[in-house]
Amino acid sequence: MSIRNLRHAALIAAIALPLGACAGGGGGNALDTNYVARDVNTLYALAKDRLDSGNWNRAAELFEEVERQHPYSVWARRAQLMGAFAHYQSGSYTDAVSAAQRFLTIHPGNKDAPYAHYLIAMSYYRQIEDISRDQKITQQSKDAFEELVRRYPNSQYAADARIKIDLVNDQLAGKEMAVGRFYQDSRRWIPATIRFRNVVENYETTAHAPEALHRLVESYLAIGVPEEALKAAAVLGANHPDSIWYERSYELIQEHHPDY
Repeated sequence: MSIRNLRHAALIAAIALPLGACAGGGGGNALDTNYVARDVNTLYALAKDRLDSGNWNRAAELFEEVERQHPYSVWARRAQLMGAFAHYQSGSYTDAVSAAQRFLTIHPGNKDAPYAHYLIAMSYYRQIEDISRDQKITQQSKDAFEELVRRYPNSQYAADARIKIDLVNDQLAGKEMAVGRFYQDSRRWIPATIRFRNVVENYETTAHAPEALHRLVESYLAIGVPEEALKAAAVLGANHPDSIWYERSYELIQEHHPDY
């Protein structure tokens, strides 16, 4: 889902009433930054004006001000979610997660709960780094997307969440493969097999699975358990018969144990 579509979805989800009655959306920066007691309509309209102009940080501050000054109003609930969205747009992903989680804690059954879950997952997703770095945030993204799909399988965000889960799984599998290869290069065969088995067992639908099976063949042969190597090669042949990795595994088996 593009950022433009994400913004559009957020506005649809969070703003159910017209803002025509909320005149007073203008104002300078002094009015934005200084504490002034204002009626909820004026304050919310000012926050929305900053949001519409792309002033994400100021919008987030003002939406939080709506919640502080008018905590029991209908607008406070909307402001919570819109504040989370503004934080997301500004790249303040930790604040976005915190605001969306607070919304879910206070309004767990709200109709906008699926979007709050999606915002949390996307905030983690935007922070994913390459496989040379720690992948904790990647796992958090996966967990958040899976919770969204589990709780709201028919929501408008579930389809994109399923796509993101596939992408995240590929990232996590890639990290496991990188670590496994490192162990292999260091001739540390047992920890290498643990990493490759994790890919085969938990990320079998990713593009990394064929190589993981071949690396298992290599590792099992290196530690002298050809029966396990043969099992891995058989799985590789059954599921990926046209893969270059199966060809390599077959040649390796024949080289070390031609009787097989």
